Amino acid sequence: MTSLAELQDEYGFLEADDRYRLLIDLGRALEPMPDPLKTDATLVRGCSASVWVYPTRRDDGSLHFLADSNAAITKGIIALVLLTVQDRSPADILATDIDAALAPFDLKNQLSSNRTQGIPNMIALIRATAARYAAG
Repeated sequence: MTSLAELQDEYGFLEADDRYRLLIDLGRALEPMPDPLKTDATLVRGCSASVWVYPTRRDDGSLHFLADSNAAITKGIIALVLLTVQDRSPADILATDIDAALAPFDLKNQLSSNRTQGIPNMIALIRATAARYAAG
């Protein structure tokens, strides 16, 4: 996966339609999430599209998230969110200002409110997961 900084540089030069394509491509590049993991327990509430996020803990204690959505743009958004936290320790995730990391992408002004309404819920779920693992 591309780093968030590299993606931000590229995103800044693109027109609106190309930004959509970039998000769609980012979603396509997500590691596949097996269908059996797409359950009510992994469903992110409050999204207009279905979004699933499933955490795994690596041997080094870092968290690795599998995610998917039934909408291409939304899948790209969750992929973008994951770029800020993927394969980091729970403490690092909790210390990360995900909203600030995503701010340069200006998603609220680039996408419809329908597409962005679930972003705070995606972030909240990831932070809650990190908090659970950090607590032991």
